[in-house]
Amino acid sequence: MTATTTTVLGFVGLGHMGANMAARFLAAGYPVYGEDRAREHAQHLEEEGLRWCDTPREVAEAVEIVFTSLPDDGVLEAVASGSDGILAGLAPGKIWVDFSTVSPRASRDLAWRVRGCGAAMLDAPVSGSVPQVQSGTLTIMVGGDEETYSRVQPVLRELGTPTRIGDHGQGLVLKFAINISLAVQMLAFCEGLLLAQRDGIDPRLAAEVMAHSAIGSPMLKARVPLVLDLPDEAWFDVDLMHKDIRLALAAAQERGVPLPSAGVADDMLTRAAELGYEHHDIAALYEVLAKSSPR
Repeated sequence: MTATTTTVLGFVGLGHMGANMAARFLAAGYPVYGEDRAREHAQHLEEEGLRWCDTPREVAEAVEIVFTSLPDDGVLEAVASGSDGILAGLAPGKIWVDFSTVSPRASRDLAWRVRGCGAAMLDAPVSGSVPQVQSGTLTIMVGGDEETYSRVQPVLRELGTPTRIGDHGQGLVLKFAINISLAVQMLAFCEGLLLAQRDGIDPRLAAEVMAHSAIGSPMLKARVPLVLDLPDEAWFDVDLMHKDIRLALAAAQERGVPLPSAGVADDMLTRAAELGYEHHDIAALYEVLAKSSPR
């Protein structure tokens, strides 16, 4: 199999990230088959040429490379297993690339089961949100064998910059390392902004200056408009970030690594959920802090 636009691709999980990834593949000329628990998520993609399948198995049977973008270990297992699951549709020579951020243990176990089908699997979590998918500028961290990676690398380049990190599961560990910083940066930025606002400084002015100072990472610059005008639709919501931080804490505990700042972020994300912000963007931490420290 060569990775050209004649390579047939499949996508299981067409939420915000998955749907935009599938759209980029379609725009690049790849034949794409897809499935999601909610078909309405795929209606606009069907208009663009997506070929709908009723089960994950049907997707795996129809394609050479199947991609998944799913929220957690439980959903990944549900999509993989059973008579309608991806494993039932895999055959020798096929490749499964999983973009999901899940536990390394679950991912490695699934990769072993995939090998039993004569197929190959890569974990390929990404850094970036919907805007980066749409612009093709994701950072893609791949775990798995080098030969399989070389076969899918040209396809992955449609989405951004892929890098093979190491063995299966190590892409996920590096994703946790990045998301610790994302959560802690967002929290620290919101703390500083609230401090400035409580002293009477115009928060929009403060946010703009802060974002263009030495602390202004690309993530913070992109989220400045969201902090003070929280959108209804999240780029990366509190619930998913909380899941990733807890996965990072669990991985760190297994390896004896202290993560004090991740522990603080975990506490604040718990507080955000208690206040009903689970499905709001992580920029909601500013409102969470404000509500947790009334004047």
